[in-house]
Amino acid sequence: METKDAAHAHLLDFLKAIPPVDFCCVYGSALHSINPDKSTMIDYILGVSDPLQWHSENLKMNADHYASWMVHLGGAKLITGVADKLGVGVHFNPYVTWNNKMLKYGVVRMNDLIRDILNWESLYLSGRLQKPVNMLVDNLDIVNVNTVNLQAAVSAALLLLPPKFTEEDLYAKICSLSYMGDLRMLFAEDRNKVKKIVQGQFNLFQSMYKKFLEEYEDKDLLRFSSSTNPLANISQDCGLAVTCSHISSLPSTIRSQMGITKEKMKVITESGGVGDRNGLGFGSREEAAKCMEKVLRRTVRVSSARQAVSGVLTAGGVKAARYLTNKMGKAWRSWTWK
Repeated sequence: METKDAAHAHLLDFLKAIPPVDFCCVYGSALHSINPDKSTMIDYILGVSDPLQWHSENLKMNADHYASWMVHLGGAKLITGVADKLGVGVHFNPYVTWNNKMLKYGVVRMNDLIRDILNWESLYLSGRLQKPVNMLVDNLDIVNVNTVNLQAAVSAALLLLPPKFTEEDLYAKICSLSYMGDLRMLFAEDRNKVKKIVQGQFNLFQSMYKKFLEEYEDKDLLRFSSSTNPLANISQDCGLAVTCSHISSLPSTIRSQMGITKEKMKVITESGGVGDRNGLGFGSREEAAKCMEKVLRRTVRVSSARQAVSGVLTAGGVKAARYLTNKMGKAWRSWTWK
C-alpha cells in the first residue's frame, strides 16, 4: 500500500507530463479512500492563465488526450471555443491513461475560476471547492480566495436548515448546494452521493469549516451540544436579523437574482438586520430561503446542461458514451441495491 507521501508525490508526477499550470487540485472518489478500487478515475482541476495556449502546447505533448476530430478540425482553438461558448469555461479530458492510472482533468482559465468562486456564476467549480480537495499547486493563493466561497456556503446551508440539526446535516447541506437542479442527479448519479461524500470525508469537512463554525458560535448564532458526536444537535438563531446576516454573506450575483439590490443591502446593514419587507424584501426567513434555493437550482440546472453538451462535443462520442454509461451504472445500482 502506498504511503500518504508517496501517493501525493505520484499525483504531482502527472503535472510533469503536461504544460505548467497556476492551480491544480485533485478531487473525487479516489482521493480520500471513499473507494479504494485502483481502477477508479483520479480527477484533476487545472487552472491556467491562457487555455488556448495551454491546449496548444498540450496537443503537441499529448495529442492522444483529445478527441481526434477536434484535433484535426480546429485543435486548441476549437476546444477552448466550445468550453467557453457552450460549457462553463472548463474543458474535461476523461479516461486518460498515465502510469497505469486512469485520469480525468479539467482545464479552466484562472479568471473564470476566481469569478465563479466569488460570484457563483455557475456554481460548477465553486461548488467543487466547497468540498474537500487536495491542492497540489496554488500560485495565486486560491486557498485564501476560497474562504469567501466557504463562508457563503455555510450561510446558504444554514438558511436551508431547521432550528436544530446535526453537524453531518450541515455538511450534507453544504455538499448538496452544487447538486440542486443538476440534471445528472436525475439519472446519472448515485442517489446516495452526498451522504457518501460527507461520511467518507467527515474529518476533512470539519477541518475546512471549523473556523467558520467557531466564528458563528462566538457570535451566539450557533450553539453546540457538549457531545463530540457528529450526530449531536446544533441549534441556530433563526431570527430575521440573523437571516439578513446570512443573506449578506451570499455572492452579489445570487442576491441580485433574489431581487435584493445594493440599496436594500445598505438598508439591511444600516438597520443591523432589523426590518421587514421594506428592508429584506421577504416576509419571513422561510420565504427568503425558498427564493435562494430557487435561484441556486436554476443556476446549477443551466450550468450542468451546458457542461453536459460541451462534454459530449469535446470529449468525443465514444469517451462521452463510456463516461455516461459508467455514471448511469452507478446511479442504477444506488437505486436497486439495498
